[in-house]
Amino acid sequence: MAESDAPAPQNPSVPPARARFLSRRRDLPAPVEPVDASLPRGVRLAGAWSWRLLVIGAVIAVAIFLIVQLRLIVVPVLIAVLLAALLVPFKDLLVRRRWPRWLAIVTTLLTLVVVVGGLFYLAIWQVTRESHELQTQSVAAFDELRRWLTTGPLGLTKDQIDGAFQSLWSSLQQDSQVYISGALSIGSTLGHVLTGALLTVFSVLFILIDGRSIWGWIVRIFPKNARAAVDGAGQAGWLTLRNFAKVQVLVASIDALGIGLGAFFLGLPLVIPIAVLVFLGSFIPIVGAVITGALAVFVALVFKGWVFALIMLGVVLLVQQIEGHVLQPLIMGTAVKVHPLAVVLAVAAGSLLAGIPGALFAVPFVAVLNVMVHYVSSGAWRSRPPEATAAPEGAIWETVPRPRPGRPR
Repeated sequence: MAESDAPAPQNPSVPPARARFLSRRRDLPAPVEPVDASLPRGVRLAGAWSWRLLVIGAVIAVAIFLIVQLRLIVVPVLIAVLLAALLVPFKDLLVRRRWPRWLAIVTTLLTLVVVVGGLFYLAIWQVTRESHELQTQSVAAFDELRRWLTTGPLGLTKDQIDGAFQSLWSSLQQDSQVYISGALSIGSTLGHVLTGALLTVFSVLFILIDGRSIWGWIVRIFPKNARAAVDGAGQAGWLTLRNFAKVQVLVASIDALGIGLGAFFLGLPLVIPIAVLVFLGSFIPIVGAVITGALAVFVALVFKGWVFALIMLGVVLLVQQIEGHVLQPLIMGTAVKVHPLAVVLAVAAGSLLAGIPGALFAVPFVAVLNVMVHYVSSGAWRSRPPEATAAPEGAIWETVPRPRPGRPR
């Protein structure tokens, strides 16, 4: 018998059945090691994270693309949500004081129209009243600029200045077709603005009337097991948005009051337009108030000269310091719980992606997203049944119970 055909030595400690199984396993080919098993564990984890992050990034990119394409619809709706964050509590207050719901809603909308329209009317009225003086002072400031360019440190000649303005005028004439086509598109732009304004008003109206049903429909889009988490996160996000809106109105009012009083005591014209622009610009954190404050400094420079412009600049900087070191950390930080660095980065990213609307909605978006993610990760929604969609006090939906038949309103 050949040596290779000799039976394998028997191990007395191994049962006969186990020995036969092991002998058959020795006849099979060796298993091929999977490729993943041959890679380091760090590489496998990095690969698993990478493709998932790529998928998430692709979904976010598609969402941003759709928002940009539908911006004429998305922006008015977002503005309506911000306005509703202010108006819903006011409407609920009227209902709790036994006002009929329809009268409370109409009063709320009329209050919004009167306040916003009154601000713009005062600003336009003062600009119209002082338009002649504004034109005269602008011409005088332009002449002073020409005089400074010729007699100042630059030492330019009148021919050089006239040549520069002539070159600018020639470039405008060469590009006249672009400006004409832009002028022809004004009608379309005005149409978009009017359409957006109507869409905003109707969105606010329906949120005030039937916000509960709107939110319930949104929650029912999600799977049943996820509805409790979505509903609870939405409630937490809405309360944060409401706090942000109230605090932002307070901060904007303080900015407008401070800069407006500074312009008034300096004897500047256009005090009301400056205050209105500062109030509106303050809704864009960091950037808005700075730009509108620079406008106040420019008005002081044109009408009063360098000394008053420097004083106005000091007033603007003082108001900005009070906002940045007192109002934002104490009031805004407590309301939205967002770090100042996150505010700066959010405003920068929003401006880069969507311009002024992006800067306007960046901070409330980050604040609401932060609260919603924290709520979901905390697991507080697990104690709620999947079908629970109870509305808390101050939510986007109707917070005051509808009166039952037979009960007084």
